[in-house]
Amino acid sequence: MATASPATTPAKNPARIEANPPATQHDELVRYISLKLAALGKPVPQLTAERYFLELAEPLLRNYHQKDLLLGDRLCPADARIQQFLDGYLLDVSPTGAPRLPASCFVLDREGLARAMSLPAGADFYSSPYLKSYRVAQGVLHNPKSDRRTTKGIFHIVEGGLPVPADKITVPKQAFAAFLDAALHPPDDVLALPLTAGLAEQVRLWVTLLLRPVICPATGSEPARSMETRFFVPASLVSNLDFIEGIFGNAGDPYLPENDAALDIETWSGHTGCVILAPHLVGLRKKTLGLPHFDQATPLQRRDGMCWSDEKELYNDGEAFKLTCRDKRGVIVTIIADNYYGY
Repeated sequence: MATASPATTPAKNPARIEANPPATQHDELVRYISLKLAALGKPVPQLTAERYFLELAEPLLRNYHQKDLLLGDRLCPADARIQQFLDGYLLDVSPTGAPRLPASCFVLDREGLARAMSLPAGADFYSSPYLKSYRVAQGVLHNPKSDRRTTKGIFHIVEGGLPVPADKITVPKQAFAAFLDAALHPPDDVLALPLTAGLAEQVRLWVTLLLRPVICPATGSEPARSMETRFFVPASLVSNLDFIEGIFGNAGDPYLPENDAALDIETWSGHTGCVILAPHLVGLRKKTLGLPHFDQATPLQRRDGMCWSDEKELYNDGEAFKLTCRDKRGVIVTIIADNYYGY
């Protein structure tokens, strides 16, 4: 893809086009983003002309950040439910606890934040190894490196939970634990926030989104029921959350009691979902993940390629995949070794 002006060079396989917010609204969102970065203890780049506003709020923001540090890595209620599930599910392979979900994240508690963070300040184009984003007349166009065109070899399910369909690939728990740990520790370049690309101090962090999609419509006297879903993406992939938010909406700040699904006894279905984007997992070696040698593998592991003969063999032949962990408790955790577009 050439990097010429998007006005004259169309992008291939566009994944999302939406209207840009008015300039005043965009400035307001950028100002709000700056405040949230300061509250997280991150360097605040010069994104707006109203620097005096940040200087005025600095003592309050530092006070907030220090109190947040005293809480340690405290998770919001939804994330605590997910972490409890992971600790229990992986107890036999991770006796000291499963890899921990990130707690100090940029929370998308307002619609439009993801879009404002998807492009560098004052620029109309952003490029990473995984996607290209363009500001166009209709809005923002996100063009991923590849769109999924087949399900062959894509859907992988961790053993030990609900039965795995015969057409899916069964993954040992040990490999899932290794994938989860690697997914939650991405390289610095994957954590880089597009909004601060090209600036002297580039911000690196996780970005999260809470969804409450309806899974059971209202019927007669029964109200509609929704599940809760948490998305975790390294900041370079924040445009994926712009795409997701446009479909499912934004359920607000997961740390606020009014957004805690467990307190919603009438309309919460009791199900919790978690999606972690980790394209950097592509290319990991089977041996590194703890998969057995072919001679020690079971027939099922041999069938599904969950073993190796050559130490350099790549997991899933170096192709993207979606790895899911779930059981009858109603929690499902999915790692996508790719962007979200096409899934």
